Amino acid sequence: MSDPSDPSPQPEQQPSAPTSSVPTKSPRRPRKKLHIVQLIPNFMTVAALCAGLTAVRFAIEGQFGLAVALILAAAVMDGLDGRLARFLKSESDMGAELDSLCDLVNFGVAPALITYLWALQGMRAEGWIACLIYAVACLLRLARFNIGSRLPDNDSNSFQGVPSPAGALLVMLPMFLAFALDDGVPHANGLVALWMALVGWLMVGRFRTPSFKRATIYAENVSFVLLAFVALVAALLTYPWTTLAIVDCAYLAALGYGFFKPPRKAVEDPTAEP
Repeated sequence: MSDPSDPSPQPEQQPSAPTSSVPTKSPRRPRKKLHIVQLIPNFMTVAALCAGLTAVRFAIEGQFGLAVALILAAAVMDGLDGRLARFLKSESDMGAELDSLCDLVNFGVAPALITYLWALQGMRAEGWIACLIYAVACLLRLARFNIGSRLPDNDSNSFQGVPSPAGALLVMLPMFLAFALDDGVPHANGLVALWMALVGWLMVGRFRTPSFKRATIYAENVSFVLLAFVALVAALLTYPWTTLAIVDCAYLAALGYGFFKPPRKAVEDPTAEP
């Protein structure tokens, strides 16, 4: 309480400003521009997915030749989209996830359904179980690959287990053999189902399989490689089923050689201290 006899003036109390309850806006993130050319790898990945799904449609219609051709086209686009993304410097986490999800459809779900529609519909339960085993094995293979690719000590010169595109071609080997023999009708459905489960095991196996991502050749041998490529394309166009069967058998032979090959002995350094 102020003293009335005190002549000094009392300061006036200013009313406090009301506090605003409106939250402050966070600064806007700068918008990043991309060239349309940098989206070509993503376009290619989505086109591969469309090819895989369309392959299932042709298999339902009984056109297994077109179905296999579309799976091959999806495999080619899958091999090119990542390299094209690195060339255009447009790599992203979004592109990597898109590629992995499309691989599951193109090389896990689509080949399983194509093989089921070709050979395993009469088996019902057993044939469908084989399809599920193969598709889930492809899923596990891709998940393990995604985890391993993020590790600093990842070995890019080899794979662990059969990669999913190779597994898709291997699982359709009975179909290739049947059409190559001018038959096209599956006779041993049980063996086809067993083969599907075996290919699934090859995909999730812990053994090392060759990778051709960093394969090199001498410059003077380029002409021979080009001639071999032309011969392969000509054989695919002329005798597609026989060529695909031979390619599968050659890949299996390479797997067998790598699996049973004795490990290299370590070379001792004579200058090393004991």
